[in-house]
Amino acid sequence: MIASFREILEERRSHGAAAGAFTCYDATTAIGVVHAAEARGEPAILLVSESSFTGRDGRLLLPALHAVADAAMVPVCVQLDHVTELELIRAALATGLVGAVMVDGSRLPLADNVGFVRAARKLAEPCGAHVEAELGHIEGGEDVARAAEAGGLTDPDEAASLARDAAPGCLAVSIGNVHGTYASEPRLDWERLERIRAAVTIPLSLHGASGLSDPDVERAVASGIAKVNVNTEIRARTFEELDRRLPELAPGYRVLELDAAVVEAVAEVVAAKLELLSGRAGGAG
Repeated sequence: MIASFREILEERRSHGAAAGAFTCYDATTAIGVVHAAEARGEPAILLVSESSFTGRDGRLLLPALHAVADAAMVPVCVQLDHVTELELIRAALATGLVGAVMVDGSRLPLADNVGFVRAARKLAEPCGAHVEAELGHIEGGEDVARAAEAGGLTDPDEAASLARDAAPGCLAVSIGNVHGTYASEPRLDWERLERIRAAVTIPLSLHGASGLSDPDVERAVASGIAKVNVNTEIRARTFEELDRRLPELAPGYRVLELDAAVVEAVAEVVAAKLELLSGRAGGAG
């Protein structure tokens, strides 16, 4: 069932848990996410990357993911992820198929980031959609030290200013986390996260969770993270499953079995992540 971004985050926060947000490049991945969420009776967020939305088949992918979300037996929201242009946000919202947009103004000066988030909210609110902002740039597949050296980690005082002046529904923070593969062992700045959490009341999100250890993910949730993004881990598991099953299934062109295998592989990754995000590791969801 389609659910609002805000409702999902607040429901998870009320249980001391975090919402799982999973990047979906096709309907097969989305179905795997929903299978895992339904098995646990928990909500999920289907993420659509900017490149997927603007690609040749974005006009087909978004309706497909919305249909999967609508047919789910648990609350599901479709979110356009890491958008850097206001016109793309406008175009996505005009479809009526997204419940949230992640507005990435992290490379902008604080005042410009605030203005960007405000403009996005002005577009989103009449559509019943919500906005996630980012403060402090989250590097992609690079050494975590680069963000710190460049002053790219989230400043708690700036977080308070952005939350007050732009009022996003969620804030993505940079505390040493990166997108993609970590070049070295991640060392998250827990003291910084505590200061950010103390400075704002809005839900916080953590991107780049695929390369974090299970204890780090659990600690992030316990420290107030309300949404966790997962991408690379799902893609890696998909290719592992294809590599394992193709030799067996290719001779008979057994597409249905191959698709089912990928769905199950994705569901396994998602189920394990949802368990970590439940706020009660080892317990039922």
